[in-house]
Amino acid sequence: MTTASGLPAIRESVQWAVLDSPGGSPAVVALAEAAVEHYALNYSKHPPAVLLDEVRGTRNLLSTAVAVADRETAQGLRRQVGWLSALLGNLAYHLDDRAGARTHLTLAGALGESTQEPALTAWTSGALAMVAAARQDWNHARGHAEYGLQQAPGGLRRAQLLGWALLPTLAALKRASEADDVVSESDEIMQSAAELPGRFGYDRAEHRLHVAEALLTLERYDRAADVARESIAAAPAHTPGWVAATLVLALAEARDAPDQAAGRALGVLDLIPPSRLRATARVRLARLGRLLGSSTLTPATELAERLRTLPAPIRVDGTAA
Repeated sequence: MTTASGLPAIRESVQWAVLDSPGGSPAVVALAEAAVEHYALNYSKHPPAVLLDEVRGTRNLLSTAVAVADRETAQGLRRQVGWLSALLGNLAYHLDDRAGARTHLTLAGALGESTQEPALTAWTSGALAMVAAARQDWNHARGHAEYGLQQAPGGLRRAQLLGWALLPTLAALKRASEADDVVSESDEIMQSAAELPGRFGYDRAEHRLHVAEALLTLERYDRAADVARESIAAAPAHTPGWVAATLVLALAEARDAPDQAAGRALGVLDLIPPSRLRATARVRLARLGRLLGSSTLTPATELAERLRTLPAPIRVDGTAA
């Protein structure tokens, strides 16, 4: 179990390793891999702004070694800088810095290509599709998703690119038949695939979340609610995945059960501190607030007030809230 004090200790270990081998070494590469694994596995345990600072610090330490390392060592270090950049892109996205996310992810993709790391290239393409979809740039979103599918190894990685990257775009474009085909293929893969933990992994809880959200976009509200409940049941309680699925369920319920939908959102706000609310959760909350805007029921009016006073993730001076 990582702790707040354990997080900077990872960066400090990398710092000592670089001090011991300024030109890099196989040990520095191995330590960099371990740091990436730690950050990825513990991604959801820390506020995004805190983790971003640590990942950025570690990446900067590695950059000094890359500049003077021999070719093989530099290749290994650049590969880990690519994974760290991918993490920074995802963290920026969760802090509602979409331009920053795109910048970090573009670098990560370039390093994935130049270091022959197809898993990094595929994952980064999925993340770029997510960022493009957030700005409703569906052509680029689909292009990134399809390129990621070309790079992704089979099995779980393909299911991840299908469900996370391609499915949301097909649903948004109302290509229901194609979306149904993607759901069928990815569901079949997930039945036998071994789940992978962490930010770069994929599991049934996340997959059901993406399917539920696509169904919601396609206005299949009852089915979206059922699949969101499956995601909630599979996700550890009070984690970001659990929050996302709970809010998707609330959105699916908003039309026919507005008081229940508002109550779910209020429950999330009672349990999750503002610093831990990802930008994606805030978008879902704002959307729910708009859907319930005309309701005079007490839970809906209370939700509107809570959302009005919810602190931003980043203050106007650029510091974490």
